[in-house]
Amino acid sequence: MKKIVLLGYMGCGKSTIANNLSEKTNLPFLDLDHYIEETTKMSIKELFEKRGEVHFRKLEHDAFQTLLDEEKTIILGLGGGTPCYANNHEFLQRPDVVSIYLKASVATLFERLSRNKSKRPLIANLNDAELQEFIAKHLYDRSYYYNQAQHKISVDDKTVEETVESIAALLA
Repeated sequence: MKKIVLLGYMGCGKSTIANNLSEKTNLPFLDLDHYIEETTKMSIKELFEKRGEVHFRKLEHDAFQTLLDEEKTIILGLGGGTPCYANNHEFLQRPDVVSIYLKASVATLFERLSRNKSKRPLIANLNDAELQEFIAKHLYDRSYYYNQAQHKISVDDKTVEETVESIAALLA
């Protein structure tokens, strides 16, 4: 049973693309963060505040492994940091996984994230210059892990439909 795993930086379109891919392929889509929230009955924000990041990353690792070990084909959207902790990037190479890095430039991410800053606590209080620097630094820090994905698809200057078509072609 194949698992289609989408990864990338916040704002790259993981959830939107996964939802559209789910409709196109009739495969169920699961968001790892939503799965963690459902199983813990706490929001990600609450988990960070009450239990700390180390606890959250352990839960995230266990949830990722649990979902990959289930005997069903799914589309799984990871949190932006998921591949970067607890050797989660090694899961991207499993034979039952098709891992796809939705790669976006700093400019694309800045444009998308600056429109929705208030919905993202990590960046809500950053001005434009700080936001660009924040994105560039994180993208640089995480690029090793993101590039462990089996496939890379650029989302720059592409519609959601074009990106979904690119993924569907990969899966065919």
